[in-house]
Amino acid sequence: MSIIRLILAILLPPVGVFLTVGIGGAFWLNILLTILGYVPGIIHAVWVIAKHDQ
Repeated sequence: MSIIRLILAILLPPVGVFLTVGIGGAFWLNILLTILGYVPGIIHAVWVIAKHDQ
């Protein structure tokens, strides 16, 4: 499942975060970062997914 979440994190960062942690602070932060810049949203999404999979 983490491979699918990582692919979604690259294509649509908030979806990858949502599938990992649900609607919470990390999700809203990721939406904000994605709006401000696509690359920061991707970096945050990959970080959240990697941190959660540990």
